Amino acid sequence: MKVLVVDDHTLVRRGIGHVVRECFPEAEVIEAAGAVFKVHGAAMLQYGPSLGFQPLREWLAGWQGVALDRVLTSNGSLQLIEFLCLRMLRPGDVVFTETPSYDRTLTLLRRHGAKIVGIPLEADGPDIAALEAALKSHAPKFFYTIPDFQNPAGATCSGAKRRQIADLAERHGLLIVEDAPYRLLRYRGREEPTLYELAPERTLHMSSFTKLIAPGVRTGFMIGEPKLIASLAKAAEDTYISPGYVAQGIVYEWCRRGLLPPQIERLKQLYGPRLDACLAGLAAYMPDAVPTRPDGGFFVSLTLPDGVLASAVRTEAATRGLNLADGLAFFPDGGGERFLRLPFCALSPAEIDDGVQRLAESVQAAS
Repeated sequence: MKVLVVDDHTLVRRGIGHVVRECFPEAEVIEAAGAVFKVHGAAMLQYGPSLGFQPLREWLAGWQGVALDRVLTSNGSLQLIEFLCLRMLRPGDVVFTETPSYDRTLTLLRRHGAKIVGIPLEADGPDIAALEAALKSHAPKFFYTIPDFQNPAGATCSGAKRRQIADLAERHGLLIVEDAPYRLLRYRGREEPTLYELAPERTLHMSSFTKLIAPGVRTGFMIGEPKLIASLAKAAEDTYISPGYVAQGIVYEWCRRGLLPPQIERLKQLYGPRLDACLAGLAAYMPDAVPTRPDGGFFVSLTLPDGVLASAVRTEAATRGLNLADGLAFFPDGGGERFLRLPFCALSPAEIDDGVQRLAESVQAAS
């Protein structure tokens, strides 16, 4: 029986990764590398400012429509969270996240001794009433949120809720950390404004090229208020002097050549049918379960029927060659006993259909 791996954490441990190789623009990256070394080779091989490779920052500023002093780059976007923790957090400081939320961000926050307050996530974004109530009793250092195709839930924050969050940020002096690595991977539906667009002085907007080019480029970026960006750049300088200019130079040249828009379209054409296959399989084989219905991104999440625990399903699934991750890791302050995250991008539609059938059998056996 073929083993199907349906969570990116397991995929990474097995050396596969959840960004499939057929997505990698290898020939384009090779050409970009050769070309950029001829022009910027010496600068790419030398130390430089911790803000990042200047030509890339200039390209990002133009793409995002912001001033250059609002742009910081790093070795992947997760490191930006680390810098934020280094500069802003002391043990016991409060940070808000959605619940569920990205488990690696939760790990970093705990490593720095933060007290994490979870804001329940609904189908259309954070529970605004819960956020307002939490702001009355806490003064968080920031609110970490993934508004577009959230990891792990797959939910997207509605335009109305984004405006409410921006308004709350202005009224309470709340700093929003908007993580948007999946935003450009929309397969259908209407795009909503970013929180940065709605509240630019109260928002740090971050993303990366991991899902758009390849994980190996390790290039993330953040847009925000210049003084805060400069402070984070000092944390970066104290950490590694400067980020990896070789990778950033290659990313710059690849983007400069106008290769990002067609790459995004290729990814949409590949991933969209996989999302459809996942949702169709859940509807056919697991009609009693409650999945999210995202319009893009990498994840569908699933709430199991009453009385069915994800831990029991994982045990049954393992006997059927299906590897599932522990969903409890996504919950900052408990919960998640019936939660499963289903990444769909790394499997073909046929593999997804087979995997959902195995999952349905596992749920039945665990009931």
